[in-house]
Amino acid sequence: MQEIKSRGIVLLGCGKMGSAMLAGWLENGLTADSVWILDPNPSDWVQSLGAHVNEGVPENPAVVLIAVKPQMMQDALPTLKPLGNGETLFVSVAAGCTIASYEAVLGAQTPIIRAMPNTPAAVGRGITALVANAHASSAQLDAADSLLAAVGQTVRLDDESQMDAVTAVSGSGPAYVFHLIETLAKAGELEGLPPELAMKLAKATVGGAGQLAEDASETPSELRVNVTSPAGTTAAALEVLMDEESGFPDLLARAVKAAADRSRELAQ
Repeated sequence: MQEIKSRGIVLLGCGKMGSAMLAGWLENGLTADSVWILDPNPSDWVQSLGAHVNEGVPENPAVVLIAVKPQMMQDALPTLKPLGNGETLFVSVAAGCTIASYEAVLGAQTPIIRAMPNTPAAVGRGITALVANAHASSAQLDAADSLLAAVGQTVRLDDESQMDAVTAVSGSGPAYVFHLIETLAKAGELEGLPPELAMKLAKATVGGAGQLAEDASETPSELRVNVTSPAGTTAAALEVLMDEESGFPDLLARAVKAAADRSRELAQ
């Protein structure tokens, strides 16, 4: 963090994900005057921080963090080409953009780390997977890890080929959980609950169960068994949900495969 404070960090794109990370960095001691933000529509909050907003970039920043949407990459990334092939580490949190695609624009000798965070980063509960190219040093990987840990947990991948599966499980995964909440609440309504009560019960149940799964020493399988009385109400529901042909096992496998396949297509 000291090197970032002295050399600066450039944040390319400061939407929801970029803002969440920036808030985490500031809470962890990074000063606003160490941050250069390039964003065509900076929020009032961003402009109030005292950071350098759309003022160009330092000559040799420690890190450039790329947080623009993939469809904006073609216009935004070439502006930073002069920083490539040097000491500046580039960290991307853009979905579907491969390390090779960055090397093609910035230069083959550029230190690059590709990362996949997810939306719970907005509340400091994200999880981010990281993978580096051969030119990123272990110290730079540690620095990127520290930056991304400001919004949740981090994991390191053995190979970039794992990123499509990560995208399908944790990157897209929050949407699956949100849909579970929607459908669980709707099912409660069908059994006679008022809509607001059904939604409150569904949100609290999914949120609480997720926290318990993270905090408990038991595995999720053990937790499931613990709450399932033989021939009880939970067992009756699980008989439907765990059906190999029509339940969660087949449904989620197909959903995750569809997301991973699409991630591979987008990377082409």
